[in-house]
Amino acid sequence: MTIKTLLTTAALTIATATATFAACGGHEQASMTCAAGTVYDADTNTCKVVSG
Repeated sequence: MTIKTLLTTAALTIATATATFAACGGHEQASMTCAAGTVYDADTNTCKVVSG
């Protein structure tokens, strides 16, 4: 392969990797689903039964 082909391949690979990484944002906050009749308690990181 020529240098020109290698440089083009490297540039495309880096551009694809950068675009993939940039599109994968927004994962800072996870959400948890609790069963019916319970709510999430952030202090204990568990689901608590709702009373009354």
